[in-house]
Parts: sequence; C-alpha cells; structure tokens
Amino acid sequence: MLRFIVNRLISSIFILIVITIVAFTIIQMPSGDFADVYKQELIALGGTSEEEAEEAANKLRDKYGLLDPLPIQYLKWIGAIVLHGDFGWSFSQRVDVSQLLAQRLPRTIGIALAAHAISSLVGILVGIYVANRQYSIADNTAAAFAFFATSFPRFSLALIIMYFLAFGLGWEHVSALHSPEFRYADWSIAKAIDLLKHVGPVILIAGLGGVARNLRVMRGNLLDVLNQQYVTTARSKGLEERKVINRHAVPNALHPIIAYQGTVLPYMFQGELEAAIVFGIPTMAPMFIEALLKEDVFLSGSIMLLYGILLIAGNFIADMALAILDPRISFS
Repeated sequence: MLRFIVNRLISSIFILIVITIVAFTIIQMPSGDFADVYKQELIALGGTSEEEAEEAANKLRDKYGLLDPLPIQYLKWIGAIVLHGDFGWSFSQRVDVSQLLAQRLPRTIGIALAAHAISSLVGILVGIYVANRQYSIADNTAAAFAFFATSFPRFSLALIIMYFLAFGLGWEHVSALHSPEFRYADWSIAKAIDLLKHVGPVILIAGLGGVARNLRVMRGNLLDVLNQQYVTTARSKGLEERKVINRHAVPNALHPIIAYQGTVLPYMFQGELEAAIVFGIPTMAPMFIEALLKEDVFLSGSIMLLYGILLIAGNFIADMALAILDPRISFS
C-alpha cells in the first residue's frame, strides 16, 4: 500500500506540472496582455494621453516581466510558488493573489462541499428507492427530474429563483453574502442564518446536476447488481429483501459513485459559477472569469493550478476509497 501511495504521489506531481504548463500557455494565447487593458483604462478613465499611457504600460511590463519569453515567465511564476508560496500579483484586483485565494477559497470549498453533500445524499437515496420500483410512477418522475436538472441552464434557473425570492417572497436583499445590516457585524446565529439565506440558492443550483447524475448512475448500477447471480443466491437462502439490497447490492453499486468523487469538486465549482455571478456571491469562479477577461495571468493561472490540485487530490482519495471498499482491487 505504501508503494502504491508513493507511486501515485510521484505521478500526481508530474501530472500537476503538465497541467500548470498547459494552463499557463492557454491563458497567454490571446493577443496582448494586461498592460494593454491597463493602457485603455488610463486613457478612458484617467484622461491620460496615449503616449503617457503607453509609457505606463511598458513600465508595468518591465516590472512584472511580461516581456520575457513565455518559458521564463512560467519558470518565474512556478518557482515563486514552490520556493516562497508567492502566487504573484493580481493586476486586475491590485493585491497579492495569495490574499485573494485566502479570502475566496474557503467559502468556495464550503459551498462546493455543501452542494456535493446534497447531491450525493439525495441522489443516492432516490436512486436506491426508484431502482426497486422500476418503471413505476416514482421511477418515471425521477427520470423526468434528472432530464430537467441536467438540461436546464443554471443561469436561467438562477434568474428564476432570484425573481421568486425578490417578488414572490419579498426579500429585500437577495445578492451578496450578507444583508447590509450583517455585513460588518460580529458573527451570531442571526448572521449565520442570513448567510445561509444568501448562499442557499447557489448551493441548491450547484447541487441539482449532481443529484440527477448520482440518481441515474445509482439506479442503473443497482439494477445491474440486482440481476447478478450472487444476489439471486442471497435471496434463495431466505434473506430479507432489505438485507439483500443494503448488504450485498448497494455496496457494489456504489463503486461508480465513489470513482466520481475524484472530479466532484471542480464540477461543483463549475456548477456554482453561473449562480454565483447572478447572486453576486464572491467566490473563486466569478473572479476566475474576470481574471480571464482582463488577462490577469497570475490570478487566472493560480486558480487553474488550484483546480488541478483539487482534481488530482480527489482522484487519489477516490482510488483509496475504492480499494478499501472492494478488497478485489489491488494496490499494485
């Protein structure tokens, strides 16, 4: 087992290096850089002449090495992260990238984990329920829900929910993390409830797609397992149907669900993107979109690096969980 862990960690490091190279190359592909955006802002908002703006843009390029060859820029960026934990400077936010990540990463992970917990718990339980009632009204209803949840645009769903909360329920403050009266207040039960009211719709929207996927995967795999010979043997021995399902069928049907956990956090980040933008929740996803639009290479590259780390870590944990759940899986 130790050898398996070491081999996976070594391979994960190489995969992460490849991810950072590809990510840094992709975000550098659009023509121009942030200095061009900075130049246009100086001309449009600051009343600066084009010559003065170009001079200021060139100073910005020299200061942050934006004129260096792409490999040199990458080595400086990744070297600062590895050696000093320095993710660079965010041009668009005018602050260290590390500070931005420290502010937004915890709340982003919290929303993603909450959405994942809902999608896994509800999806698995409903999948088990409808698998034992194949082609019933409940099964057909669940199938219709899964189709709706996976096909309906999250952006449109967020707008519908926002409209309902504002005009149907009469909420005065729908967007942002807190209502104005709680924004700078100390933490209390009332502030926690207010936070839940604001992030709850985002969690719901992000988790809907996961519920649909877990439901369909659990239903399909459980139906396959229930037709296996060992399940028929367990029934022939006189075991109760509930014990046959819970002890023999469900654990084996969970394998694809567990394997899916390796990609769940990046998927949940993508799921909350549209909802977070509509509801004005300051998570990493809206910041990532803004960084890409403004060609903020260090901020967008650091976020993609974190996504890669989460993806690799999730797959590693999923492999370990599968090996523990199923003794037939070898660590070699």
